[in-house]
Amino acid sequence: MPASSFDIKRIIRPNILGLEPYRCARDDYSEGILLDANENSYGPAFQTEAGEEGPVCSGAADALQLHRYPDPLGRDVKQRVLQLRPGVPSVDNVFLGVGSDEVIDLLVRITCAPGRDAILITPPTYGMYKVVASVNDVGVVKVPLVVEDGSFQLDVDAVIAAATGNPAVKVIWLCSPGNPTGTFLREEDVRRVLESGFGGLVVVDEAYVDFVRPERGQSYARLVGEYPGLFVMQTMSKSFGLAGIRLGVGIGSREVVGYLNRTKAPYSVSTLTLSVAREALSDRGLQQMRRVAQSLAAQRDEYLIPELLRLPRVGAVIGGNDANFVLCRIVDGAGRPSSELAKAVYTEMAENRGLVVRFRGADYGCEGCLRITVGTADENRAVVATLRAALEALATG
Repeated sequence: MPASSFDIKRIIRPNILGLEPYRCARDDYSEGILLDANENSYGPAFQTEAGEEGPVCSGAADALQLHRYPDPLGRDVKQRVLQLRPGVPSVDNVFLGVGSDEVIDLLVRITCAPGRDAILITPPTYGMYKVVASVNDVGVVKVPLVVEDGSFQLDVDAVIAAATGNPAVKVIWLCSPGNPTGTFLREEDVRRVLESGFGGLVVVDEAYVDFVRPERGQSYARLVGEYPGLFVMQTMSKSFGLAGIRLGVGIGSREVVGYLNRTKAPYSVSTLTLSVAREALSDRGLQQMRRVAQSLAAQRDEYLIPELLRLPRVGAVIGGNDANFVLCRIVDGAGRPSSELAKAVYTEMAENRGLVVRFRGADYGCEGCLRITVGTADENRAVVATLRAALEALATG
C-alpha cells in the first residue's frame, strides 16, 4: 500500500491494541512531598553522613535523587534526541529502551503473534533479530543481501516479493550500516521497500550511522514523518562510547511509539542512564561525539584499511566500510577465502597474543572474514602487527 494509506492497527496484535497500560506514580506528578510510590524517603543505602533521623545523602547521588523513580518516558533526553536528528517531528516520535535489544524485542512482541507471524531479515545481518524471533516463537524469512564483490546491498525485488507475498511477515529488518557488513543501504532501495505496498513495519537499524561518510547518506530518521511504516533504531553504545549505560533509541510514528510505551516496563531506563545520556546529548557532548567519530573514520580509512591490505594473506577488506569496524577477508596460498585459516588466526591472536577480534567466516557471504573494530591509533597499530605475526606463525607452523 502507499505510505499515505498505512494503517498501524492492521499490524499491531489485538491484545496490544486493547492493552490498558500500567499507570505508574510518576505519570501524574513528580514534584512536592511524594508519598505515592512507596519510595524510601531517607535515600540510598550507601550514604556517607548520618543525620538525626537517619542517613543523609550527599554529592552526586543526592543531586540525582536516586531514591525516586525515574521519569518513565525520559522526556528531557528525548528532547535532546531531536537536536541530534533534525527532521524528527517531536518527542512523541522517540522511544527509549534498555539498549537496542529491548527495542527489537518490543517491536516483535507488539506486531507478531507467536506461532503464526514472521519477520524478514537480510543475511548477513545482526544476530539478535533471529534470536528475538526464536524467543517469541516467531518465524524468520531470509532474503540474503547481494554479496557479489562484497557489495552487501539489498536485493530489493526479492525483499518486496517475499514481504508482500507472505501475509505472515509483519516486520522487515534492514541493518544500515550493516553488521557485520559495514554497508550503508542506498536510499533509493530503502524508499522502494517503503513504497512497495508492504503493510507492516520497515525497521532500519542504524547503530553505526554516525560513522557513515557524508557523501554516502545520512540517518533515515528524517523520513519518519514521510513514511508512517518506517521505524529507525539507534544506540548510545557506538559513536557515543556509552555501551555500559544500555540506552537504545527508537524513532517512528507517534502511534508505534505509543504502543511501545504501553508495552514496556514502567521504569525500564534508569535515572543513572538518563543522566549520562543527557550529558552526552548536550551541545558539548555532541561536539565530542562527532570529533571522535571523525577520528575513528579517519583511522579506518587512512591507516587500518591500507595497512591490512599490505598483509600477504589479506585478500580484501569488503563491505561498505561505513562503520567503526572493517571486514577483513583472509585467503589461503591460492588466494581463495579461507574460513579455516581465519578461525585459526582469530584463535591464535586471542589465546596466545592477547588481542581479540571477531570471527565472522560462518556468516553468509563472509567466507574467511574477521571483523576488526577500529580502535585508538595504538590499538590499530597493534592489531596490524599482531595479525601479521599470527599469519606468519601459522604459515610456518
